[in-house]
Parts: sequence; structure tokens; C-alpha cells
Amino acid sequence: MNKVLISMDQNKNFRAYTAFTTDMVEKMRDIHHTSPTASAVLGRVITCTSLMGLMLKGEKDKLTAIIKGGGPAGQIIAVSDSKGNVKGYIENPNVDVPLKSEGKLDVGTAVGRDGTLTVIKDLGLHKPYIGSLKLISGEIAEDFAGYFAYSEQQPSSVMTGVLVDTDYSIKAAGGCIIQMMPDATEDLISRLEQKINSIVSVTGLIDASESVKGFHDTLFNGFEMKILEERTVDFKCDCTWERLESALISLGRKELEKICHEDGEAELTCHFCLKKYHFDKRHLERILSEIEE
Repeated sequence: MNKVLISMDQNKNFRAYTAFTTDMVEKMRDIHHTSPTASAVLGRVITCTSLMGLMLKGEKDKLTAIIKGGGPAGQIIAVSDSKGNVKGYIENPNVDVPLKSEGKLDVGTAVGRDGTLTVIKDLGLHKPYIGSLKLISGEIAEDFAGYFAYSEQQPSSVMTGVLVDTDYSIKAAGGCIIQMMPDATEDLISRLEQKINSIVSVTGLIDASESVKGFHDTLFNGFEMKILEERTVDFKCDCTWERLESALISLGRKELEKICHEDGEAELTCHFCLKKYHFDKRHLERILSEIEE
């Protein structure tokens, strides 16, 4: 149930990316064994990053979002390709902070507010595009909206939510990014803002919707919308032996020789999917010989 609808209103005043990401966030939780708070944090980040990935134009383009908020969750990283397939990592998957007074998970305190959201776009050019913004609230959605407004000069509304069940599994997850077009009228913007502000709980709305189409139609009830595309996204890691070999090479010849001669082996773990890569002595010697060549 990882679906995204890309839509636009009939008058082409705004475009929307509306997502159901429940299975994607559950896969993330299962891999990283996240606490409820960490599930909410990383689930929101990978949902937003996946939607931003779908905005990329080139097939090989990639987008990385890095959040350093100074909170107990530590650093959060998510990487998406242009198909919306995303991988993510949270430094402290066991983060636990008291609930808010209304009983909701306190994402802002877990993330922290004394830090930045950095977005890196690798568009196949000589240098990647890098935009950075001081965190607004640490609640994720508001911070991504701030990034769009200040770093890309693109007025946007961002909503995202993750509902954790009593057994810590993900009961519902999703979100929406709405981007205003240059010709949007003040009246339309006002109507849309009123609609968004009337939503008491994005998470509750996602949970109450039986499909991404139902979520979309409820969000934009009163607006004439046209569905442009439906996409399937997922939590998917693209780690390979070659990439982990490059990580070993980056240690430098001296350190790699030391590992080869003293330990006779090395094991590296991908931060995103936790897959382990074991390099025996023969493999390490081959890497060293290739460095010589």
C-alpha cells in the first residue's frame, strides 16, 4: 500500500503529491527495529523525501535529505531516486521521549530544533545542488515546507503523519505536498489554506481513508482535481559490493593493509538496510592489488 497520486486542479493553480506509505514505513521499522517515536520521525522523513524524489526530472537523479536537530534522535538521513524509492537511517532508532500533553508522539523534541535540514540534489551535473535551512520546529512537515519556501522559492504546504499501533507496527502512514503555481489566485490560495487548516489530524485522516484515492479526495473535497499519474514507491536500498569496496578503499592503503594483515577480514554493514558484507583475506588482497594497478 505504497501509492502516490500526482494531481492538479483543473485551473492549474496548484499541483499535489498525495501518498499512502504505510507498507514502506513498516518495512523501515522492521529493518531498523525503531521505537514508536523513531518510527514517527524516520517515517515522516522518508515519506517527504520520497515525494520530493518524484519531483526530479532525470531518471538517474537522486535527492538526499539530512536532518541534524541536536535532539536525542541524532542525525536522520533519507535518500530517494526519481521513482520515489527511498532508503533511510536514524542515528538513534531507540529514541524515547515523553508523549505530548494530548498523548501524541513528540517528534519535535526527539529531532530537536537547534539544527538544520539540508537537501542535496545530484542531477548529474559537475556539482550537486545543496540547499540548507535552519529547522523551524523539528516536526518534519513544517521544516520541509520551510525548505521549499526559502531554498527553492516554491510556496508549498507539507503534511505527513505516521500512526503507530499498540504492537509498535505501523498502522497508517502517508502525506501530501501541495505546490502553488505562479498564476494561483489569492482567492484560491485562501480557500486552500482554509481547507488545510481545517484538518485536525493528518494521521487520523490517513488512518480513516481506505485508499490513497480516498485520502486525496477528502483532502481536496471542494476542488476540481485531475489525476495526472499514479506511482508505486517503496523502501529500497541500492547498496552493492562495489560501493562497500569503495568505502574500504576510502580508508586508505595503510589502514587497509593493517586490516588485511592483522585481522585477515572485514565486515561492513549498510546503514540503510543493515545488510552485512563480509570481506575475507583473499577479497581484501584483491582490492589492494587493484589499488596498486
